[in-house]
Amino acid sequence: MKKALLGLIIGLLCLTASSQKAALAPEVNPEAIQKTFALWQDYQDHHIMLSLDFVPLDDQAQNISKKQFLTTLTTGEYFPLKMLSDKNQITTYQLYKVLPSSDTSIKAYMASLAFNELQNYAMEGQQFPSFNYIDLQGNPITNQSMLGNIVVIKCWYIHCAACIKEFSEVNALAAHYKDRRELQFISLAEDTPEQLKAFLIKKPLSYSVVPNMKHYMNESLHLNAFPTHFILDKQGKILKVLLNFESLDVALKEVLEKN
Repeated sequence: MKKALLGLIIGLLCLTASSQKAALAPEVNPEAIQKTFALWQDYQDHHIMLSLDFVPLDDQAQNISKKQFLTTLTTGEYFPLKMLSDKNQITTYQLYKVLPSSDTSIKAYMASLAFNELQNYAMEGQQFPSFNYIDLQGNPITNQSMLGNIVVIKCWYIHCAACIKEFSEVNALAAHYKDRRELQFISLAEDTPEQLKAFLIKKPLSYSVVPNMKHYMNESLHLNAFPTHFILDKQGKILKVLLNFESLDVALKEVLEKN
């Protein structure tokens, strides 16, 4: 009797797990979006946020770690496909094989993006590197001065088109949270004070701006892509490293909901 009951329970559990997996379906037709690089890139840039938390699945729909998922993507042989379930509560990405007939740019783009995402993911949970600099207004900004605040850091430079394109969005973000006194917005720029002051007259930025950060961003943060955004917790640890405003917006909301 006990064996029969145990067998029934195991059978029900297997059936439940099977039903959950069966409920997962791709958000888009993976073959259709690979018809051109432009189609695939549009999907990747607007539907996939690898910097955020998600459930990672391999190409057989088996759970793997986020590190394994990103490492596989660095080969350029796979891309992430967003999966939809009946509940649609948890963002789930599954690895999908790049078709041999696809534009070779897909593999190159995916490998490069995944390399940056993997490097950024490795920084999560670490203390933000030693920092002791002066912003354009003459205010000292240090690891110590950032303690007790949720800190948003934007890394950029004047000739980075993608960095400048998101100015209006990050300015709106800072304005939206202006009453959150525990929130601090800082930007690190490669350029000199003279270059930045002239540039920011035409293109204002609501963040504090720290100049001459090229060496720091290269040697201490090891950045390969711009813009890059950091979110630090109140103890100065890196919570998230993000490659675009869309991911930053979502991640910051999630962080503030918990604090």
